[in-house]
Amino acid sequence: MPGARPHRPPLLLGAGVGALAVGLTTLLIYPLADVAPVTSLGVVYLVSVLLVSSVWGGGLGVATAFASAAAFNWFHIPPTGRFTIRDGEHLVALVIFLITAIVVSQLAERGRQRAQEAQERRREADLAAEMARLLLRGERLGDALPLVARRLAQTLELPSAALELRAVDGDERRAALPLHEGPRQIGTLLVPATLPEPVLGRLQLRVVPSLEALLAAGREREALLNDVVETAALRRSDVLKTALLRSVSHDLRSPLTAILTAVEAVASPGISAGEHGELTADMRTEALRLSRLIDNLLDLSRLEAGAADPRVEWCAVDEIVYAAIENLGLPEGTFTLSVDASLPPIRADAAQLERAFANLLENGARHGAGHPVSVRIRDVGRRILMRVVDRGPGIGRAQAERIFEPFFRAGTDGHPGSGLGLAIARGFIEANGGRVWVESLPGQATAFVVELPLEAVPAERVAT
Repeated sequence: MPGARPHRPPLLLGAGVGALAVGLTTLLIYPLADVAPVTSLGVVYLVSVLLVSSVWGGGLGVATAFASAAAFNWFHIPPTGRFTIRDGEHLVALVIFLITAIVVSQLAERGRQRAQEAQERRREADLAAEMARLLLRGERLGDALPLVARRLAQTLELPSAALELRAVDGDERRAALPLHEGPRQIGTLLVPATLPEPVLGRLQLRVVPSLEALLAAGREREALLNDVVETAALRRSDVLKTALLRSVSHDLRSPLTAILTAVEAVASPGISAGEHGELTADMRTEALRLSRLIDNLLDLSRLEAGAADPRVEWCAVDEIVYAAIENLGLPEGTFTLSVDASLPPIRADAAQLERAFANLLENGARHGAGHPVSVRIRDVGRRILMRVVDRGPGIGRAQAERIFEPFFRAGTDGHPGSGLGLAIARGFIEANGGRVWVESLPGQATAFVVELPLEAVPAERVAT
C-alpha cells in the first residue's frame, strides 16, 4: 500500500548474514595479504556492507560497517589480537575505511529507497491506467465504481475500499477522503479508519488527485453520452412527427376534400336522384376511409406508448376474420375464404385481432390487381396459421424488410395508403402472442402469414 515498505527478510536473518559475511571476508584477507598490503585490503569488507545495506537497510549496514572495522583491526592490523593501533598509518587507514563503509551503507540505503519509490510510482501509474479504463469505458459511471474500488484495494493492498459519487462522512470504521472537481465535491473514497496516518497521507497525496481527475472525466463523458442519447431520441421523435404530419396532411385532406366536394354537389338544386345516390355513397366511402385512418392513428399511438394491453378471452379466429371483412364494406367476392372445419378457439383480444386482420385484408384488396384475395386458415397442431394471399405485383426483398415499419409505403403499384396498417397489424398480433411475416418476390403473389398460438381448451368450454 502507499507509504508501506516492501516486505524484507527478518532483521535477525540480516544480522546473521552480516556476521557471516564479515567472518568470510576476514578469512579471505589472509591469503590476499600475500599479494597486497594489509592496509589496502579493508575495501574488501565493503562488499558485506553493500549486501546488508541493499537488503536490510542503512541501520544494519552501519552496524555491519562497525563490525567490519572491528574485525579488520582485531585480525589484520598490527598488533593483532587486540584493539590497539601502534602505527598512525594503520589508524588513518581504519578511520578512512570506517567512514567509507558508512557512506557506502547510506548510499546503498538511498538507492534502495529510490528503487522502492520507483516501484510504487509504477504501481500507481498502472493503477491510474486501470482506473481510467474502467471509469471511461462504460456508459454508466456508477456501474464501474465497485470494480474500481476493488482494483484499488487489491493493488494498494488495502483491507477494503469503496467509492461513492456523493459526499459521505467518515465514522469509526471508515475514513472518508473527499474527491473534488474545483470547489465542488464529486465523490468520496472510503478506506478503513485503522490505516496508519502515513498511509492515509500518501493516499491523499498520490491517489486522490488522479482519482479526482478520472471521476471528473467520467462524469463529463456520461453527461455527453446522455446528451447524445437524448439528441438521438429527439431526432427520432422529430422524424416520426414529420412523417405523421406528412401522412396526416395528405391522407386526411383527400377524404375531407372528397366529402366537401360531394356535399356541395348534393346541395346543388339541379342534381338528379341518381347522382344524389352516387354522391351519398361516395361520402359514405370517404367517411369510412377517414374513420379508418383516424382509428389507425389512435391504434399506432397506443402501440408506440405501450398502452395496447390485450383483453384476453376465448374467441374464434374465423369469426374475427368474418367480422373484419364485414366492417371493411368491400364488394362481395373481394375475398375467398378457406377455413378448417372445427377450428379450435384461441385466447386473445378479439377487437385487436379484428383491427389487425382488417388492415391485412384491406392491404391485400388494395394491391391485388382486381383479383380476389385468398384467405386460408389452418390448424397446424399447436398453432393456427392464416395466409392472406393477393395476386399483385409482389414486393422486393429490400422493401419486404421494411414493410411493417410505420409510414413506410412500398410504392410498387401507385396505390394510396398511409403506411400505418401493416405496422398496426404486426403490433396487435405480437401483443396477442403471435407473429406475422411476408412472403413475396417481385412479379409474384404476396402472402402475409399470421401465426397464433393455441392453448389447451378448458373442459367446461369444450362441453359447451
